[in-house]
Formats: sequence, C-alpha cells, structure tokens
Amino acid sequence: MSCGEASRRSAPAVHSATDHSHGDRHGHSHDVARSSRTRLGIAFAITTTVLLAQVVGAVLTGSLALLVDSAHMAVDSIGLLMALTASILITRPRSARRSWGWLRAEIIAAGVQATVLMAVGIYALAEGVQRLLNPTPANEFNVVLLGVIGAVGLLANIASLLVLTTAREASLNMKAAFLEVLNDALGSVAVIIAAVAIAWTGWTGADAVAGMAIALLIIPRATRILRESGSVLMESAPRGLDLDQVAAHLETVPRVLAVHDLHASVVATGVPVLTAHVVIEDSAFHDGGAPRILDALQACAAQHFPVAVEHATFQLEPSAHVDHEVLGHGPLTHRASS
Repeated sequence: MSCGEASRRSAPAVHSATDHSHGDRHGHSHDVARSSRTRLGIAFAITTTVLLAQVVGAVLTGSLALLVDSAHMAVDSIGLLMALTASILITRPRSARRSWGWLRAEIIAAGVQATVLMAVGIYALAEGVQRLLNPTPANEFNVVLLGVIGAVGLLANIASLLVLTTAREASLNMKAAFLEVLNDALGSVAVIIAAVAIAWTGWTGADAVAGMAIALLIIPRATRILRESGSVLMESAPRGLDLDQVAAHLETVPRVLAVHDLHASVVATGVPVLTAHVVIEDSAFHDGGAPRILDALQACAAQHFPVAVEHATFQLEPSAHVDHEVLGHGPLTHRASS
C-alpha cells in the first residue's frame, strides 16, 4: 500500500494514535532504563569482585592469560560503570540546551569501552608473541592457583550473563555490556585451558597462546561496537531505512509534488529521526489542505517503513520557495542524503 492510499484511509486518526503510542513508548523506555540500571549494578558488583581476585592471582602466578583477562575485566568493570552511569543520564529530562537530554550518553559510553578494549587486545597480541619467543620456566607457574582463579572467574561471569541476558537487546549500551561479560567468560575458559595444558605438558607457551586467544576475542567485538557507535555519532541513516525509498513513498501522498533535503539519523537506540523539505501544491496553503498533508506525511514515516520514525519534521513549501533557499538544496526532485 502506498502512503497516499494509507493517508486516505487513516488520516483522521493520525494525531491520537501517534500521541498515544508516543506516551506508551516513553513510559516503557523509563521502565527499561530502571531495569537496566539494576542489572548493570549487579553485574558491576560481581565483575569488580572477581577483578580484585584476578589481579592478585596474576601477580602471584605471572600468567599472561590471567593478566590479559584481568586487564580485560578491568576495562569491562569500567565499561559496566560507564554503562550504569549512562543508563542514569538518559533518564534525565531534556533542557533548552540539550533538546534530546542525555540520550547520546549510551552511544559515547559504548564507543569509549570499545576503544579501550581495542588497545588491550593489541597489547595482548604483542605481549603473547614476546612470551612465546621467551617462555617462562614451568617452575615459576602456580598452575593450581591459575586454574582455581579461572574457575571462579567463569562462575562469576556466568552469574553476570544470567543477570544481563534478557535485557541485552534493550540498547547498544546493554548489548556492549552483555558482550563484555560474555568475552570475560570465554577469557576465563582460556585461562582454565592454559592451566590444564601447563599441568599436563609443562609447556608454559600455552599461557601465552591463551592470552592471545583472549585478545582475538576482544578485537572483533571492539571493532563491531566502534563501527556501530561511530555510525550513530556520524549521524548515518538508520540501518534498514533506504532514503531513496522514503522520498519516493512520501511523494505518493496526495498533493505532494516533491521531496528534497531529506535527512535521517539516530539519536540513540530506538530513537530514529527524519527531516525533509516537502513541496506541495500552492493551493493547499489556501484551502486548508496543508495540515492534512502534514498528518499524512507523519503517518507515512511512522507506519510505512521497516524503521518506524515518529520523530519526523517536515517543512512544507510552495513550488516557488526553492528559489529562496540560500543553501541551494536543489531542484524540485527529491535528493536523499544521510
């Protein structure tokens, strides 16, 4: 169904439906934020406690795998604290200076976490190579302590995963936190395997291999989160929203002549926004048709596309207005940009 057909069937109910769903989602968002804070707080407490044990264990055993996993867990503890802080900030009300409030805090927090994780991963790879070339004597390893700390870390990470798992898709912030703990769990598994291998074979290079394996788990995840958070900060169009198709559908609304200067971006998880200049028939400004056209455009943006955009702003223009646009937005044919 085109936006034009949809507008003819449902235009009168646009305002009430949009306002109701808008309020429902904002209330739901606050409920999700409160739940996320509780889960993040529990995960942070568990991770920080295990971190202290791992730091002591890394000093006593001299294990690279445990050292890297401790560094990884330290970064994750900071990341969970940042995620917890961000989950509090995003509930703060908007102001005249910050019209979107602190919604972007979760994106910035995820990006910072990923940057630090990338640095830890690169360091671990370099240090692992160095230790393979210059292995530590087997008698300098406390294999039992290494295995015990690895097992304690794994159990703690499993507990944190159980706390976070049901909310991991709630936001990019929660997704980053969940993946951090998941990788910590895999890191603990690597530490246990290294301890078993050293105990059976006496080859201490297993510890270096385990440390490098943890690094190889860290780097792809950090890259993915950096890409996602960077895309939001660069104000790229939401994934799944084709702006050429958006413009074409908006132009099917009755009395719309052209759409241009179309932009779409994401403020934070679940908050896409869209703006456009819409050229309409000149007569619509005189016969009262402009408000109905605006209703139809907003309904189209909110209901027609895979990404529902309820924060849509449309500038309605007469055909002659393009000659007065000082920024040179282009001719009366749509031109999409992200």
